[in-house]
Amino acid sequence: MAKLRGRKISNRTVEGLVASERDVVFWDAELQGFGVRVYPSGAKVYVVQTRQGVRSRRVSVGRHGVISASHARRRAALIIARLKAGEEPLPPRSRPVNELRVTVIELAERFLREYVEVRCKPWTVTTYRGALDLWILPALGRMQVGAVSHAHVAALHYRLRDIPYRANQVVAILNRMFSLAEVWGLRREGAHPCRSIRKYREFHRERFLSEEEFRRLGRVLNEVEAGAGTKRAQSLGVSVAAAIRLPILTGCRRNEILTLKWEDVELGAHELRLRDSKTGPRVVPLPPAAVSVLSALPRDPGNPWVISGARQGGRLSNLNDHWLRVREMAQLEGVRLHDLRHSFASRALALGESLSTIARLLGHGQVTTTARYAHLARDAVKASTSRVGADIAADLGLRPSSR
Repeated sequence: MAKLRGRKISNRTVEGLVASERDVVFWDAELQGFGVRVYPSGAKVYVVQTRQGVRSRRVSVGRHGVISASHARRRAALIIARLKAGEEPLPPRSRPVNELRVTVIELAERFLREYVEVRCKPWTVTTYRGALDLWILPALGRMQVGAVSHAHVAALHYRLRDIPYRANQVVAILNRMFSLAEVWGLRREGAHPCRSIRKYREFHRERFLSEEEFRRLGRVLNEVEAGAGTKRAQSLGVSVAAAIRLPILTGCRRNEILTLKWEDVELGAHELRLRDSKTGPRVVPLPPAAVSVLSALPRDPGNPWVISGARQGGRLSNLNDHWLRVREMAQLEGVRLHDLRHSFASRALALGESLSTIARLLGHGQVTTTARYAHLARDAVKASTSRVGADIAADLGLRPSSR
């Protein structure tokens, strides 16, 4: 149980709350029994806890981001008053007039227009649109919002069981859509069709480049950079090589490099100042090798992008096709662009950096995201222990075990 140190719950204080490895409830300093629960995933839900007769009751008020802190406070005060009076948390609401007329297609259009495009980053907007077009709308689009049940969502989730990440993503999008439908009065409150759907276990694929693979990749990038043919082709080769080298040297995400502008590069300070990364603005320290890569890139006065593209004044937008060619030349079968970032984390752990330091270097918003590398940290500790133990054993005249 945690307190806000004399502060009241507001949008600003809730946004500033940081997730930990377990659920934590922060209680309001003014309205007793009103709090916000922060989950390890970063989700934040407003709650009420008070006594109703001889027993204590805890009731969810709403999800932060779907409802505001002030809205949650008003609703919490009503719930507390009703519970103390021996009544149900909220009075039953009549069926919204619009519920029978609005389809899931219409809800999805409003969801994209008024929520996703306003609050989310461009890559998230594209991801949501893709999930809606490929899976959600073909299955549920023509149904009325009020007619979608838990069984419909569970059936769609089960249908995508062979791709667990997508199956869970679809349920997460539907969860947000139908929460907003309740706020917008398009569906009765308390009839959420996504509740109690258990997520499939997701297996994160981890692939780390070995020292020999790094050497092969380096040789191929030198060839790509040297280029052949027209001046434009040579310039594109330089951009492609830099776009692949920089994530390896900094741990940055692919899109953080592709959308980097020269005004965000501080070579003198050895820093990149990312204004809009996946987890918000952050400063990325540049190792000397990354500074050398950036310094060697040609600058076009009319082009603000660091990684320029084939078009005059434009940036490189599609790195995947180039990467597939580089990957084949370097004999790196199955290696994804994102695995270069994993390899950065792997090498940092092998050199003894802590998980918390790796989290800052990678720009992870939650420590739990970095925890996927915990087994590598254990391997690094074991290797270090072996080296120290072997050195001391030599002084003691002990022979290592053959087992």
